[in-house]
Amino acid sequence: MSNGTNPQEHDVIIVGGGPGGLTAGMYCTRAELDTILLEKMMPGGQIANTELVEDYPGFESISGIELAKKIESHAKKFGLDIQTETVRKIKADGKYWLVEGDDNSYKAKAVIIATGGEPRKLGVPGEAELTGKGVSYCAICDGAFFKGEVMAVVGGSDVAVEEGNFLTKFASNVYIIHRRDKLRAQKIIQARAMKNLKIKFFWDSVVEKINGTDRVESVDIKNVKTGQVTNLKIGAIFPFIGFIPNSNLFDQEIKKDPQGYIITNEYMETSLKGIYAIGDVRKQLCKQITNAIGDGTTAAVAVDKYIESWND
Repeated sequence: MSNGTNPQEHDVIIVGGGPGGLTAGMYCTRAELDTILLEKMMPGGQIANTELVEDYPGFESISGIELAKKIESHAKKFGLDIQTETVRKIKADGKYWLVEGDDNSYKAKAVIIATGGEPRKLGVPGEAELTGKGVSYCAICDGAFFKGEVMAVVGGSDVAVEEGNFLTKFASNVYIIHRRDKLRAQKIIQARAMKNLKIKFFWDSVVEKINGTDRVESVDIKNVKTGQVTNLKIGAIFPFIGFIPNSNLFDQEIKKDPQGYIITNEYMETSLKGIYAIGDVRKQLCKQITNAIGDGTTAAVAVDKYIESWND
């Protein structure tokens, strides 16, 4: 086991095991770069918590966890070393970069950041107290625990509406609470939800408070146009209002946008030489699996060229 004074040395360290990180790892190992991927949970990232993926080319419909396993298996075929590790800090060490984890420390010529983000919280009374007791950020993980109950989803994105549809498998009814008067989700996803008789929409509404003692019992929502507050009896609530990028691993400043997304050029290079960012952690137009896959490919090719010049 390595430690802070004697880190494992590699050509490339990839932090994060979602589709982008796994793809970068596959291409790096194909290029015969000594590569290690560090993932704090199971490989696959956000898609492992998605019931169905219907917009990945070549698969009309595939479960998120099955697709994640296929990508992981493909990457391992080329020899990618995947380790379970929670990364706490990344800092410069001469020409190298030092990556410090809970268990080990690692050293590399280049680091690819594929850390994604964490669910954005509502920030209302009762949310923190009832997390794990009816407040959840993963419908596929926890939906079945509330079978037969009324459930609420907060948000109007693809993810929010898709998860609302998914929850109707278990719920007696699903309330979708959205702060605007129309959804942001793709039309095909909206149409599916609109046709689902178990789904009811609460437009122009925000969550004011989540109520309950040992578990979620109800939610107070406020209409932003009229100011009217309504109490809805529910057994669980699933906020899907976006996420916060995991971009705060560096001990020195890296260029970000006001929301905390890392800014890169077309080669996935960041403002720090030898540091690359891919997928949902970087600033880009949309967040899709295909984007992350493309980012991972680009970063791996760029890293290969960087290390080639680094060695000259």
